[in-house]
Amino acid sequence: QVQLVESGGDLVQAGGSLRLSCAASGTIFSINVMVWYRQAPGNQRELVAQISRRSSTFYTDSVKGRFTISRDNAKNTVYLQMNSLKPEDTAVYYCYAVLSLGPSTVPGAYWGPGTQVTISS
Repeated sequence: QVQLVESGGDLVQAGGSLRLSCAASGTIFSINVMVWYRQAPGNQRELVAQISRRSSTFYTDSVKGRFTISRDNAKNTVYLQMNSLKPEDTAVYYCYAVLSLGPSTVPGAYWGPGTQVTISS
């Protein structure tokens, strides 16, 4: 059974920083892309940042220059360093990963339960 578990969500003031972590556990052969999504109340879930196994990255425009995604393949963990936080960054942040359970298995997609980030003005 594969599990993704996020941590690091908190309540901080605008201008502050947070670092989110997402650890994948279970019988994992390899993890392809790892992604952070977020969903604010009343909004659709949106992609925030993603990182490939070789550390190619993509960011949505609203977080470029403020957020940094990174991963530790040895620990099956992805991070999201969030700086210069704004009230509009308030959301539940979800971790998403595409991973394989074995060398010949079809990759599957997994979600974490989410972690709440609240930015006060």
